[in-house]
Amino acid sequence: MHAIGIDIGGTKIAGALVDEFGTIIASDRRPTDAADPRQIEDAVVEMIKDLSAGHEVIAAGVAAAGFIDAAQSTVYYAPNINWRNEPLREKLESRLSLPIIVENDANAAGWAEFCFGAGRLYSDMVTLTIGTGVGGAIVSNDRLFRGGFGVGAELGHMRVVPDGLPCGCGAYGCIEQYGSGRALARIANEFADAGGIGLGLAAARSKRGKLTGKDIGRLIQDGDPGALAALRQLGASLGQACASLAAVLDPQVFVFGGGVAAAGEQLLEPIRTAYLANLPARGYHPEAEFAIAELVNDAGVVGAADLARRHVTGE
Repeated sequence: MHAIGIDIGGTKIAGALVDEFGTIIASDRRPTDAADPRQIEDAVVEMIKDLSAGHEVIAAGVAAAGFIDAAQSTVYYAPNINWRNEPLREKLESRLSLPIIVENDANAAGWAEFCFGAGRLYSDMVTLTIGTGVGGAIVSNDRLFRGGFGVGAELGHMRVVPDGLPCGCGAYGCIEQYGSGRALARIANEFADAGGIGLGLAAARSKRGKLTGKDIGRLIQDGDPGALAALRQLGASLGQACASLAAVLDPQVFVFGGGVAAAGEQLLEPIRTAYLANLPARGYHPEAEFAIAELVNDAGVVGAADLARRHVTGE
């Protein structure tokens, strides 16, 4: 019951041969040129062929950032690759002797966490991936939610601040502008500019010329007061968003992945505090659990493979 999962990023493609228990049997990783869709297609085909060699494989799943139709076939829009209404599944199946599905990368990662990671003991879960932006995935009653057109669960673009900061999606005040890795960098720079508890951040910025995510992460681990204050501000925004999501989706657990989630409980504590402070009818509304994702960088390929396998077996 092996399936292959492919996760297409802006600079690399990751692939893995995965069994029905979510275990990676073999893996591959290759650089890619996001400006050349044909080169990406060729690389995906080659990777699937290489990972299939010597194994009985029933399907392959391809995960990518962007809007994917409900049939898991066409990429309506990809922000990092020049795909617009791209019939990706049709193109890949014409070159491979395997059933193919195409899935949003955040959905694939969230599904992996639900089946094999931090969400495996629950039936209703919301995943927020805190990277450069904010990705989202929703599982309701053991089913992955895609919406009527297939492009649901874009949780990073839920508006939380009326007339707030402009977002790349064209709207203003999206959670992505307040709860992402990019937002953490902006907040950290603001503390660095202000002096006081931001002196450690200012020193790191002066040494390198800019504050990187690694700089901020290291300062968080070292207990730097400015870096921790920036993380708490980020967590407060995410917790407020979770309270609103709870009113609509009523998940049993919120799972946080992405690079910023490496902060662990230091991230979860302000999220949990803000969630409880903003939870509608607190005291009468059951309270969700909060957890850090467990599969880390493997989530995309594992989830894509499992969704492909289920597509073929009808599970």
